[in-house]
Amino acid sequence: MILPARVYFIVDPLDTGRDPVELASAMLAGGARLLQLRLKQRPSGELVAIARRLRELTAAAGAHLIVNDRIDVALAAEADGVHLGQDDVPVAVAREMLGPARWIGFSTHSEAQLEAASGLGADYLSLGPIFATTSKGAADPVIGPDVLRAARPRITEPVVAIGGITAATAREVLDAGADAISVIAAVVRAPDVARATAELLALAG
Repeated sequence: MILPARVYFIVDPLDTGRDPVELASAMLAGGARLLQLRLKQRPSGELVAIARRLRELTAAAGAHLIVNDRIDVALAAEADGVHLGQDDVPVAVAREMLGPARWIGFSTHSEAQLEAASGLGADYLSLGPIFATTSKGAADPVIGPDVLRAARPRITEPVVAIGGITAATAREVLDAGADAISVIAAVVRAPDVARATAELLALAG
């Protein structure tokens, strides 16, 4: 798999109170072409409705939509795929449910987890937190770019770096070997979401 973008934007309002559909619209207006919907506390019916709206927006923009954790929601919204965590449905089971065409991403939080996940059938792997993050209540230990740099040559799948990445650190993480960087707080807390999106994309090249 070749990731369609160097920046992977996560639609999660965090503590901003912003509407996820408006956030997604602003990200797309700024040039985003790869979005993940992450709304862990929303009821299933509301989550499906939001995911379907984002599917309409991403389709119109020629962008891709991934749903965090929820295979059922990804299918209901006809999303491009799902992103799974360490405690979610195994990748092999998700593949049976989603079929060969939809993407499966899988989160890892250490060099050992990254290496263990390689070859299990995910289309891409995420690694983090690279830096301290404020977007996750009980975050895993910070690993830094050096772990990514050391592990990258042994991983065959694309690697998406996540965790505390900002415009100031984006280039450092990409230079360490990430195929893409994933951002949440740096964009959703920005005064101008579209502008912050465009600036990150420009930095990523």
